[in-house]
Amino acid sequence: MADLRHSHAIARAGDWTHEIASVTMDYDARLMRRKRLVTDAGWAFLVDLAQTTSLEDGDAFVLEGGHVRVRAADEPLLRLTGDLARLAWHIGNRHTPCQITPDHLVIREDHVLARMLEGLGATIAPFVGPFRPEGGAYGHGRTMGHDHGPAEAQSHAQDHARVDSHPPTHAHTHAHPHGHSHE
Repeated sequence: MADLRHSHAIARAGDWTHEIASVTMDYDARLMRRKRLVTDAGWAFLVDLAQTTSLEDGDAFVLEGGHVRVRAADEPLLRLTGDLARLAWHIGNRHTPCQITPDHLVIREDHVLARMLEGLGATIAPFVGPFRPEGGAYGHGRTMGHDHGPAEAQSHAQDHARVDSHPPTHAHTHAHPHGHSHE
């Protein structure tokens, strides 16, 4: 059996040139540290990164002999129009990844969020396409976590206690893990 090729590094979109293959992954699969992947051409390689990394469309795995391009897979999405600032606030309040354009927002298909957003006046159009949400506040990365220093942790807990003290409704829940960290 031939040795499996290994990638220990990522090259960001625009920082690499020699494509030897591509791998197509949905948004969830583009967050990884160590995983066996199969290229679109059918050959396998192992990803073994130093830390969990969020990959964007156009990034590449560095392999001996060239780069394996990351392609964002098509997935079920919702195109939102309406009061974008208000809709974005409610989406962000639920720590939901969101793709932001000047005239609409895009989230992954979610019937519960869709009902809530329609109640806020959103016009929703389902479609299938690549999901490329906004990165974290500190650059590349996911928006699902944020780090709190010791002084901020108590304030953050109190903020959540205030928000979570409202009677829960189907449209307003604010549960999320608190193992916050930056990517």
